[in-house]
Amino acid sequence: MKVLMLGWELPPQNSGGLGVACFQLCKALSANNVDIEFVLPYYVKIPVPFMKITTAWPKKYRNVVRTGLAYDSASYVDSGGNPQHLDIMQQQRLYEESVDKVVDLGSFDIIHAHDWLTFRAGLKLKAQSGMPLIVHVHSIESDRAGGNSGNSLVREIEYLGLSMADEVIAVSEHTKQAIIRDYDIPAEKINVVHNSIDRDELDELDPDNIYVYLELMKSRGYHVVTSVGRLTVQKNITNLLRAAQKVIEKVPKTIFVIVGGGEQYNELVDLAAELGILRNVVFTGFQRGKPWRDAFAVADLFVMPSVSEPFGLTPLEAINYGTPSLISYQSGVSEVLKNCLKVDYWDVKEMANQIVAVLRTSSLRRTLKDNAQDELHQLSWSPSAEKLQKIYVKRLAEVA
Repeated sequence: MKVLMLGWELPPQNSGGLGVACFQLCKALSANNVDIEFVLPYYVKIPVPFMKITTAWPKKYRNVVRTGLAYDSASYVDSGGNPQHLDIMQQQRLYEESVDKVVDLGSFDIIHAHDWLTFRAGLKLKAQSGMPLIVHVHSIESDRAGGNSGNSLVREIEYLGLSMADEVIAVSEHTKQAIIRDYDIPAEKINVVHNSIDRDELDELDPDNIYVYLELMKSRGYHVVTSVGRLTVQKNITNLLRAAQKVIEKVPKTIFVIVGGGEQYNELVDLAAELGILRNVVFTGFQRGKPWRDAFAVADLFVMPSVSEPFGLTPLEAINYGTPSLISYQSGVSEVLKNCLKVDYWDVKEMANQIVAVLRTSSLRRTLKDNAQDELHQLSWSPSAEKLQKIYVKRLAEVA
């Protein structure tokens, strides 16, 4: 079976979990003898041994390179060598225009498109080839808008893709219900294929943690609570800071480490100051590699308080690095992760209470950590890949 996979990013040039999930899922599929050609909107220098990587860009541009970590951070180099920055809508239109010019449609069995940025391209290829189209939803616009309606054009693209696709994949039951709620897609058309984690792909910790200051403070009786993610309304760091104020009232020796960048950065710094807790909050900015790993490892508790999280890999990554997790019920990962604490994203008081309980009770921290790591050892991408492969086979049999 040969699959034409349409995606917007892959590690290490990824802005979040979308690229990681695509990479790991394709790796697991290839282990089941699925032949994949993955089409990106930018050029990748690093070879991927288990699939072919193709770049889609118009001939009027000499090259397209990823220049940053945001979804729209690509530089389009014209024939004169001059870089041009295009907005995200322009970029997804160029991807749609170019994708059929860089692949041999006759050599594939099925089209698999990830998230709204590739849906229009997938619909175009389906119309040209007659191949079945599967759209894979890692998030919808209301997720990214923190429960609000968001960008109307993006919603229109999502609606078209979801309506006209042959099958829809949602990364969680939470996401499936959101698709039904927002777009009135029949439940029987939507298949839930949970994300997972490949522990072999996660680098091991170095002996020395980079956060020397935090290690020193811990030696003096302080606790550390970490949150990792984009600083957007979806991630709900505002409520975490409000909970932090209540935690610090009860456990003054607590430091909150906020890892990530995003449009809310200045707003969140101001909020921490208004709440009178800025001296207890460390904003690290975006981190990757060792600083990212060490931010998990230095913590006594990891918190993911998202308003709406389609899945959420960071709690699993935190557990891998030895830190128990508190997550919102409004997350897909809460469907598969049992050994963690859970809270409604809006319940600031309960969020604070659960954080305080973990900080004050070493036996609770240890039990959560040990049980969660045992659970993590049972997780892999293989069941997800097998479920997806069955969906491929079913769809191809129906059109044969």
